[in-house]
Amino acid sequence: MEGLNEALEHIHIKPGLRENSGKQVKAWGYNGVFNLLTSVSFPLILLVTWQIVSVLNIFPPMLVPSLKSVAENLAEQLKTGLLFSDLSVSLVRVMKGYFFGGLLGLSFGVFMGISAFANRFFSGIFDGIRQIPGLAWLPLIILWFGIGDTSKVVLIAKGTFFPVLLNTIDGIRNTDKGYLEVARLYGIKKLELIRKVYFPSAVPFVFVGLRLGAGMAWMSVVGAEMLASSSGLGYRISNAQQLMRSNELIVDMIVVGVIGWLVDLILRKITKKVLRWKK
Repeated sequence: MEGLNEALEHIHIKPGLRENSGKQVKAWGYNGVFNLLTSVSFPLILLVTWQIVSVLNIFPPMLVPSLKSVAENLAEQLKTGLLFSDLSVSLVRVMKGYFFGGLLGLSFGVFMGISAFANRFFSGIFDGIRQIPGLAWLPLIILWFGIGDTSKVVLIAKGTFFPVLLNTIDGIRNTDKGYLEVARLYGIKKLELIRKVYFPSAVPFVFVGLRLGAGMAWMSVVGAEMLASSSGLGYRISNAQQLMRSNELIVDMIVVGVIGWLVDLILRKITKKVLRWKK
């Protein structure tokens, strides 16, 4: 087995570009400031335009609230604890659904990526299910699991499952043939082959699937809560729309966007750390 490890270490999937010896350009300086201004310019333009539109009363405040009104509503929701309460409910649902969906997607992805028979057996029904939008499943899921948290968790798991599944299958199928030939020469068992050859090769693809799955999970919980819930950020958005409270609606939409961005940022950081060994 030590011979296998040594042989695998000398095989490279692709020769990477070597970085220049220790010379790295710092982010700050002229280029850094220019890049920073480029990144924030469009959001600033949107905010200034928004403020001008609200001050000039081009649209009724009920449709386009002022920045001040939105900020006041944010402060009110933070003070009453309503925002934290709804956010925590949504996050718990997302974490449950994301865990189960990701675990199932990873398991089936490895199985279907390695076994051509399993891929043919499952791919037809999975492709059919994947084409049906998540919210179209919600009425049936509610009939099966009720209107409680379980139905939301199932919908979130469904949204997470397919990105993880498809990317894992691609990762397994893109395993370098050189690794497989060396493994066959050493006659290693199937489980060892998965652990030491297939899975390390598929890791970058798996993390892409996890990132896409996280985005789908977050969108799924908001959509499910908007249609069938009495708590969570999605419910709060739907309730604000019914009460014509556009400032509250915008606050909750901003929170949804910020949390989604933070989750993606965290996963990108984790991916970068985990894949450091591939450089």
